[in-house]
Amino acid sequence: MHDVVIIGAGPVGLALAVLLAREGLSPVLVERQPEAALADPAFDGREIALTHHSRALLERIGAWDLIPAEAISPLRQARVLNGADPFALTFDTGGAGRGTEALGFLVANHLIRRALYGVARSVPAIDLRAGTAVERVATGPAAAELHLAGGEVLQAPLTVAADTRFSQARKQMGIAASVRDFRRSMLVCRVEHTAPHGHVATEWFDYGQTVALLPLNGGASSLVLTRAPGEIARLMELPPLAFEAEMTRALRRRGLGPVRLASTRHSYPLAATYARHFASPRFALAGDAAVGMLPITAHGFNLGLRGAETLADAVAEARRRGGDIGAPAVLRRFEAAHRLATGPLYAATNAIAALYSREDLPARLARHAVLRVGGALSPIRQAVSAMLMDRGATPGR
Repeated sequence: MHDVVIIGAGPVGLALAVLLAREGLSPVLVERQPEAALADPAFDGREIALTHHSRALLERIGAWDLIPAEAISPLRQARVLNGADPFALTFDTGGAGRGTEALGFLVANHLIRRALYGVARSVPAIDLRAGTAVERVATGPAAAELHLAGGEVLQAPLTVAADTRFSQARKQMGIAASVRDFRRSMLVCRVEHTAPHGHVATEWFDYGQTVALLPLNGGASSLVLTRAPGEIARLMELPPLAFEAEMTRALRRRGLGPVRLASTRHSYPLAATYARHFASPRFALAGDAAVGMLPITAHGFNLGLRGAETLADAVAEARRRGGDIGAPAVLRRFEAAHRLATGPLYAATNAIAALYSREDLPARLARHAVLRVGGALSPIRQAVSAMLMDRGATPGR
């Protein structure tokens, strides 16, 4: 009998394993990918906007120091624009009363994954089963069972699924999830440009496309382009010079100057998911398996880390009291806290996405009004800045 079995060795699964191990438990991580892919993950185009809370958590478990300092780009300000309107709704650290420090920190997803793998591999209590598929998950009164592809059966009082927003384990456990397909795709890559970005992120809701430019060290930016799937597929196939020319034209109103492709291109469908339950007997959901956010607020990764922390805290408290770490009361406590942390933001993000993906005149007028009202009301800007920074305490336990 193992302590906890975690399905999925992505960032959330790895972080959860380290948090549990530091509380004296011996978690088992089961991951379909080979270990070589975990040890040295490839660049996937995604730049993660980490909040202060997430940075503190990564520092606490030892992952932050494994990320090269030059690869951590401070985010000083965020601007939101609509169509051809020059007005920008601006969020900065001054609105949160924090002087000149960063709103957050941009780090490439593959570097975070590599750092978390390095930490997990240094903890003897963590048993990593890489290159191993899960065929079936079942739960009983006293334990959960994982049937692996090779025939081995793992038992533990608690199993956690952290295996993507389309989690197979979640489906096998009969937990439904609401899935919202926005019928859009996202292209991500790094670009170089002549105009300086000043470490300011720009989200531009243009007509027919949404563009985010995330400032990286060295003067480059991460380009996040959302269009219809067919358009994204066409852009993915364009030769580099033709892609650069089209992006230069598409972004001319942003004053970047000529755009040069500085990385490989990657595309992802835009779909949001929210599980109807985050737990069932002897079973819990973490990361995207619980909540798969759209990237509009850049909070999906941060919410995943916070959920791992919340679950680890609930499990550790039960263990300290000599109780059952997979008991219904323990999992209810986790679910209530994580639903409170994710539900309102998930609903708001989807509402924003729905509004800004429409091109009819009422929607355009509504978008214009939302930005103007937000710009006129200082408390709103301060509240959003505080949310983006998320300086909620991470206990140093």
